Amino acid sequence: MAKQSFDLPDLPKREESGPTRAIVLKAIFPGDPSETSTEIGVIDEITALADTAGVEVVEAVIQRRQRPHTGTYVGKGKLEELKERATLLDIGLVIIDDPISPSQAKNIEERIEVRVIDRTELIMDIFAHNARSHEAKLQVELAQLRYSASRLTRMWTHLSRMEGGAVGTRGPGETQLETDRRLIRKKIDSLKGRLLGIEKQRETQHKGRADTFRIALVGYTNAGKSTMIRRLTGADVLIENRLFSTLDTSTRQWHVDAARDVIISDTVGFIRKLPHQLVASFHATLLEALEADLLLHVVDASSPRIEVDMAAVRETLERIKCQDHRTLILFNKIDQVDDQHRIDLQYLLAEHEDSLVVSAAEDLNITGPGSLTERILEIIHETETKVGYLIPHSRADLVNQLHRIAEVISQDYEEDGVRMHVRIPAEDRSRFEAMLQSAGLAPGATAS
Repeated sequence: MAKQSFDLPDLPKREESGPTRAIVLKAIFPGDPSETSTEIGVIDEITALADTAGVEVVEAVIQRRQRPHTGTYVGKGKLEELKERATLLDIGLVIIDDPISPSQAKNIEERIEVRVIDRTELIMDIFAHNARSHEAKLQVELAQLRYSASRLTRMWTHLSRMEGGAVGTRGPGETQLETDRRLIRKKIDSLKGRLLGIEKQRETQHKGRADTFRIALVGYTNAGKSTMIRRLTGADVLIENRLFSTLDTSTRQWHVDAARDVIISDTVGFIRKLPHQLVASFHATLLEALEADLLLHVVDASSPRIEVDMAAVRETLERIKCQDHRTLILFNKIDQVDDQHRIDLQYLLAEHEDSLVVSAAEDLNITGPGSLTERILEIIHETETKVGYLIPHSRADLVNQLHRIAEVISQDYEEDGVRMHVRIPAEDRSRFEAMLQSAGLAPGATAS
């Protein structure tokens, strides 16, 4: 059988002497958020990604352009500068802070004689390294295959020695290309089937929690979502100051004073130019956001690129059809914001009416009057109705049922029965009043 050539190569491994040294090559085009950033700000995100992958960025080569060069991404003069710096600094890797084509990568490598990877390959490598659960590993493998499938044609052109497509004129490159396409299609179909099974299982679990109020944490990677879920629920979840430190969904019950059970789910962190293959492959995981009753958009308030980070999250939410969900914005890490940026934060708070400043790490504004917990409870209560019932003394089972499904505001024992005022979700109210009817107790007669 032909060798399966679609596996993505791993990044260079850490040597005993230290991590691989890299240069970032960055082209800034009109409309790029980096246009107004300092040089350090331009590469801060790709530098953090490289660090997560075990690569040390020692320098950046930056060029402002109207559009990418079709053959080499940047101009020839900039490539000469890149080659000189790579030789001088003993560079083992060049990272392009954009997705580029295989031909562009090949042309750049030939000119600078250093290995080249693009932004998508770097993120794919991080996801592959950080996948822990069976589901996450399947999702990453599917994303890698989709990425490779889109690049197969150029990957094998170097093997074609004959032109034309008639019988007897096909080159070995085309034969290998067709073989790889079949292998990839078969593997993709298999992975999609397995992930579909996981997705259906999750949907079944969600239906079984129809009476539950579901909250999903979304946000830029490393904004503090894991710390937030630990602070709210006490759950022992991984907290690490690195991008994409966890890819697995964490779902925990939150014990608060509400009529309904409340669960909180974490989601994979978002990032600028998140590869569409990953968004597609993580569809099952992102269903947690799609089916949530409330989104908590966690924002790193100390980030120098806070508005860019927020825009990246909004863009991803639009890609997964969550842009219209009820959302509460949490400007997290307020304890790390200096005086200068506090002024900018005041403008953002005024612009986003449904927002709060908090610090999950320092437990600031999480509980108490005007806090995050109080605001979430207000939102939950908005989905519930207040109603009163007079339950006959002989039907203690109905009294117990109300205690299970509703928040009891008051309970008084009267001559005709037990007078109960409750706060109850609309769907539970419908089911409970159907029980009253079946018991011969008309809801209109018992409700006050």
